[in-house]
Amino acid sequence: MSVLVAFSVTPLGVGENVGEIVAEAVRVVRESGLPNHTDAMFTLVEGDSWDEVMDVVKRAVEAVAQRAPRVSTLVKMDWRPDVTDALTGKVASVERHLGTPGNEVKMNIDY
Repeated sequence: MSVLVAFSVTPLGVGENVGEIVAEAVRVVRESGLPNHTDAMFTLVEGDSWDEVMDVVKRAVEAVAQRAPRVSTLVKMDWRPDVTDALTGKVASVERHLGTPGNEVKMNIDY
């Protein structure tokens, strides 16, 4: 089973420079040990169950809330009981259809 979540956590009421605070959320994700990827807009995390991934999201939001008076969170989830390794498999599928060897999307995945 694969539960893939893309989420963003935005601290509000702390000014424009929020990278240091957002890093606390990413730290929680990386320390979870689940496959993950962070880009300029979202962090993706993949697990075997709803509870497993949502616990990581919750703890990431709580980490940001310790340093910000308000937190905005956006979550998108793909729940598929018949799939594993969706984090990299979806990108690989698109690249195969593009037929562009050598131009694959590079993802830094922390396990």
